[in-house]
Amino acid sequence: MITVLLLDLDGVLRLWDPSLTGSVEASYGLPPGALSAAVSASSHRDGALTGAMDDRSWRESIAEDIAREHGEGCRPAVEDWMTPAGTVDTDVLEVVRRARTTMRVMLLTNATSRLPDDLETLGLTDEVDGAVSSCDLGLAKPDPDVFSLVALRHRLMFSEIAYVDPSTTNIAVAEILGIRSHHYADAEGLGEFVDGLMEPAERI
Repeated sequence: MITVLLLDLDGVLRLWDPSLTGSVEASYGLPPGALSAAVSASSHRDGALTGAMDDRSWRESIAEDIAREHGEGCRPAVEDWMTPAGTVDTDVLEVVRRARTTMRVMLLTNATSRLPDDLETLGLTDEVDGAVSSCDLGLAKPDPDVFSLVALRHRLMFSEIAYVDPSTTNIAVAEILGIRSHHYADAEGLGEFVDGLMEPAERI
């Protein structure tokens, strides 16, 4: 019986403004893709995601890289880009609320130390039963040990967990472990998946 629904955050419950990156880059005269490239090239990225470096220090390291490559005047672009917390997909939130009537719903996400602040800003702190981040675990998805650690910490068997993620790689890892999973595409599909999880409980 499924007792816990694990949800990825980004691309499921949280949405990002697709125009933000281009808008910030344009306002500082940065070439398209400069900010994303700086993050991808950052030697500290893995450390920020696994808790070896706090989010503030990571932002400062990216700003330093941007300033070195594109000029000191571009340094504030990183803060303008990384400060927003995104928005909540209200359709997904309704599914989460429905799911919580019969099971716990927790977030399992690759995130830096800013996650608690983001959840508070988004108003999600009390909308889920907990949040586990790569920063807390010291490991990031798709490492299969992420799922093992979550199960151990919460005294769960894999057969008691359902998992939702927009990443096919993360879904494949969860399924290999025997975790019932759903590749997220939209709120409607998620709702159907959750309804399927709830049916046994509703029949009792």
